[in-house]
Amino acid sequence: MDNRPIGFFDSGLGGLTSIPNLFENLPNERVIYFGDTARTPYGSKAVSTIKQYAMEIAEFLVSKDVKMLVIACNTISATCLDDLRERFPDIPILGIISPAAKKVAGCCTKDNNIGIIATKVTTQSGAYRKRIKELNPDLRVFDTATPVFVPLIEEGIIENEIMDLTIHYYMDEFIRDNKIDTLVLGCTHYPIIRENIERIYPDLKIINPSYEIIDRVRQILKNDDALAGRDNDRENIFYASDLSENFSNMIQKILETEKSNLILKFKNLEF
Repeated sequence: MDNRPIGFFDSGLGGLTSIPNLFENLPNERVIYFGDTARTPYGSKAVSTIKQYAMEIAEFLVSKDVKMLVIACNTISATCLDDLRERFPDIPILGIISPAAKKVAGCCTKDNNIGIIATKVTTQSGAYRKRIKELNPDLRVFDTATPVFVPLIEEGIIENEIMDLTIHYYMDEFIRDNKIDTLVLGCTHYPIIRENIERIYPDLKIINPSYEIIDRVRQILKNDDALAGRDNDRENIFYASDLSENFSNMIQKILETEKSNLILKFKNLEF
C-alpha cells in the first residue's frame, strides 16, 4: 500500500480529462496535478523547448514525493517520454500514447479507417501511427494536425459557433477523403470538445486516450503493490503556472467538484 499521490501533468488544462476516470476507478488515489497554463500550447513549440519545460515540471512533481508520473499530454509523451524515464529512473513514468494505441490495435480491423487528430508536434512525430502499426500492421491509420483547438479550449471557447466552424475547417475533408470511421482524440484537451465532434459527425467511433491511460495506471500500481488504502486522507492539489479564472472554472467543470466532494487546492507556481 502506498498513499502517496500520483503526479499528473500537461501543457495546460487538457490533462484534467484523465482525472474523473481515475477517481471513478481508483477512488482511494490522490493527485497532484500541474498545468503549464502560462506557456501553453506546447503543440507548436520546438521539441527542445518542450523537453526543457517537461523536465522542469517533472522535477517539481518528483520533489513532492509522488509515487508515479503520468504524462497527461500527447505532445510531451510523443517527444519526451524516454528522456524523462532516463532522468528519473526510480519512479514509474507513463505516457498517454501507448495505452491508446493498444486500444486501437485491439478493437479495430483492416476494414476500419482510423483517424488521429492532434497537435502539430504530435502529428509530426508519427508516434501514434508508429505505435499502432507496431501492434497491428494491417490497420489503416491517418492523422492531421488541429492546432487551434487547444488555445480555443484554454480560453473556454467551446460551446459556440466558433468552435464548430473550426472543427469543420480541420476535419470535414480529413474525414471525407480518408473515409474515417474511428477517431482518436490525440490531445488530452480534445475530450472537452467531444460532444461537439459527436454532434457534427454522429457516425464516428471515438477513442479517448484520457480514459484508456487509467487502466495502465492501475496495472502498474497493482504490480508494484502501490495502490492507495482506504484511509488515504491526503488532499488533491492542482497547480498552474498561470492560475487564471478559466483554469479554476475548468477544474470545477471537468471534475464536477460539487458532486464529488473533492478537496481541492489551487496554487500558482512560477519557474
